[in-house]
Amino acid sequence: MIDIGVNINHSCFLDDLDKTIEDMLQASVKGMICIASDMVESQLVQSLSLEHSMLWNTLGCHPHQAKTWNAQSQLELASLIDKARPVAIGETGFDFNRNYSTPAEQRYAFSEQIELASQYQLPLYLHERDAHQEMIEMLSKFPNLAKKSVIHCFTGSRAELDRYLALGLSIGITGWVCDERRGANLKASIPHIPLDRLLLETDAPYLLPRNIRPRAKKNHPKFLPWVAEEVSKLKGISLEELVKTTTENTERVFGIRL
Repeated sequence: MIDIGVNINHSCFLDDLDKTIEDMLQASVKGMICIASDMVESQLVQSLSLEHSMLWNTLGCHPHQAKTWNAQSQLELASLIDKARPVAIGETGFDFNRNYSTPAEQRYAFSEQIELASQYQLPLYLHERDAHQEMIEMLSKFPNLAKKSVIHCFTGSRAELDRYLALGLSIGITGWVCDERRGANLKASIPHIPLDRLLLETDAPYLLPRNIRPRAKKNHPKFLPWVAEEVSKLKGISLEELVKTTTENTERVFGIRL
């Protein structure tokens, strides 16, 4: 298994990164993709990936941080890409739930990151919350790019899933699927995700699977097997088949090899 979504920029991971990696590997999670949310974090995850062969990274600007994107940001990010190619551009997209950055700021940062992804032939690592229709409209303008991109931490409805699948997106599933309180819609959607479009992630240290006993304080890539087990049950396939296929999907989508 490869965890396609870890927010590594937290003390619970960085204070002892060797232990974080050791715990991940002992849980049969063979690697993780470290997500960037702004320019500083892009530099951090790039440096970590260069030091550790089982870490890969995205480069980009989260919609929450879109207010920090300026006229020089695209060039700065391009310079990082030229230094060491990431696996994707992002985490980028739209988040109209809290609007930490204005919709206009989000559109600007997202459009410039789309340009970079197109220029460098990289997938987009996408975030969307309360902005489904605008995301569909934006991605529909770039069909070839959408077909190789990933919607991170999907938690939406079956109708939203179908629209994302129609664009060709791969679908990242987190521990939200283990949540008996909020995950009903996602659980119902899992059987309808084609197996070759399915990816697994923790979004650690967030979204701790609620079926873990004893309860941990924070999520960790070592908990990815709990997500995989729940998804395999909902798909009606063996855990072994799910792990094999999602690993192959991850390698294909992000251009990586274990």
